[in-house]
Amino acid sequence: MFIGEYRHTLDAKGRLSFPVKLRDKLGAEFVMCRSYERCVMIYPKDAWEDFAAKFESLHVVEDRQIPRYFFSSGEWASLDSQGRVVIPQRFRNFAGIDKNVVLIGNNKHLELWDEAAWDAELENGMQSEDIMSRMIKLGF
Repeated sequence: MFIGEYRHTLDAKGRLSFPVKLRDKLGAEFVMCRSYERCVMIYPKDAWEDFAAKFESLHVVEDRQIPRYFFSSGEWASLDSQGRVVIPQRFRNFAGIDKNVVLIGNNKHLELWDEAAWDAELENGMQSEDIMSRMIKLGF
């Protein structure tokens, strides 16, 4: 399970240094893909396979764009010997990432956000009253 918020800076080559405590959970190989929001999702191999399996039951004609969206952007990756990974330019462009980033835990995967975008999400999109009312509707 991934939890927490980690603020980092990409280096001049677009590399992200992963926090030591996340490296083992991430594993040797992982997948990066664009999210349905302006961030990059990062899945350990087993969590990606679970995510991918959910698409097998979709109706091919009606729902074909959903798996295309995720799988067409997916990219296998691994950490270098110093615990870094290059964030491809296309992902940086998609998520509006320049230099300052936030890596957040989201249960089975991680999300990589531009720092200003994440701060705006916290300020505007995740108000505690709204979260509480949505949780009540979901039965928490």
